[in-house]
Amino acid sequence: MRNKKGFTLIELLVVIAIIGLLSTLSVVSLNSARAKARDAKRASDARSVQTAIEMCANEANGAFPSQPTTYALIKADMSCGSRTLSNFLPSIPPEIWYRSGGTNDTATYTIQYWQETKDPAASSTLYGGGV
Repeated sequence: MRNKKGFTLIELLVVIAIIGLLSTLSVVSLNSARAKARDAKRASDARSVQTAIEMCANEANGAFPSQPTTYALIKADMSCGSRTLSNFLPSIPPEIWYRSGGTNDTATYTIQYWQETKDPAASSTLYGGGV
């Protein structure tokens, strides 16, 4: 009788299938972690924009950057009195929208940004005003 050394083809296929399944599961969980990280970055960027708007309004005696009642992307040249937002925020983050509200520039404002891990029809909103 001969001594058999090595694995059969079936054993090798089972091991390859198990490795493939484990790698697929790890890639799926890694993608959701990346989406959560991008959401956290957007939320942090929105808070930075909010701080810059508040600082800009403080310098301009409470006048927030004026914007129509529809949302528009945050831009560096948005002005509060004689200062612009770029004086308080060196780089403008992408995909963050701003809208002023109320009857004049000193009333309120809204900052809106989208989140990947939430319902696609929903967005996250920061409110401010009343400096």
